[in-house]
Amino acid sequence: MASRTGLPPLSSKGVFSVSSSCLINAPREVVWEVLMDWKSYKECYALRILCVRVDMNNVKRRDQRITDARKNYLPDDTPREGCYLYIHPVHIPPSFDSKWLPSSAFERITVLDYENYRTAWVNIEMPHWILNAERWQALVEIEGGKTRYETIEVFGGLLAYLIRVFVGNGLKKGFIAMAEGLKSRAEERYEGHT
Repeated sequence: MASRTGLPPLSSKGVFSVSSSCLINAPREVVWEVLMDWKSYKECYALRILCVRVDMNNVKRRDQRITDARKNYLPDDTPREGCYLYIHPVHIPPSFDSKWLPSSAFERITVLDYENYRTAWVNIEMPHWILNAERWQALVEIEGGKTRYETIEVFGGLLAYLIRVFVGNGLKKGFIAMAEGLKSRAEERYEGHT
């Protein structure tokens, strides 16, 4: 059952979790449009703040695409529950500096709730006992036409201990960059239409 914030409660079985939130000066519908605009991820909006200082012609852009079970891109990349999601490259900490080896994430979308403005996915790259991770993102309507964005990912399994030690702080920075990028893009879109 979801908490009053729109996110499910933390799993007591998780080794650690990473979360972020921010207040966005735009209606929830506008923020949802931006959050679900996965085609624009390759334009690196999630790391917009970093992109300002980088030569955009030499950037390996982040991509987030709907695929089949073998990571082949599908012609219809509309997000749907049960679909596979391939996110790459993932730089931890958030950076386009080539000295860090980028990784990727292979997920299955478990929730795509347009009525309550929530989405979730689980990592399916490895057996559950080695690594399990569940990410939730939710938009909560705030008085005055604003939106609170909340996201959390809970990590479990043996590998979660190593992830926490070696890239836990980088993951936290990535979640903050994602929230700030979403805020910036949603507010720009909203101001452009008012």
